[in-house]
Amino acid sequence: MKLLSISESSKPEKKLQAIFETDSGRKKTIHFGAAGMDDYTLTKDKEARARYRTRHAKDLDTGDPSRAGYLSYYILWGDSTSRTKNIADYKKRFNL
Repeated sequence: MKLLSISESSKPEKKLQAIFETDSGRKKTIHFGAAGMDDYTLTKDKEARARYRTRHAKDLDTGDPSRAGYLSYYILWGDSTSRTKNIADYKKRFNL
């Protein structure tokens, strides 16, 4: 699987969308992040990030990094307050 792009979501209730290309060549679009809600890249609140990560660690049980839970966890609530850096780290972590 390859991550092609991450951009503003076309769905008004979501923040971002990620477009992946599967190994079979099919494109897969995943919308993630609730619009109107805070995230670590906006608030820079480390305590809120820790609470989010504790609450959503179960989202990583799927083992599928193209799922919305993974995208939110690593991009919106990642280690950096920079979405660009979090996207780069996400791509490197999952070899996308």
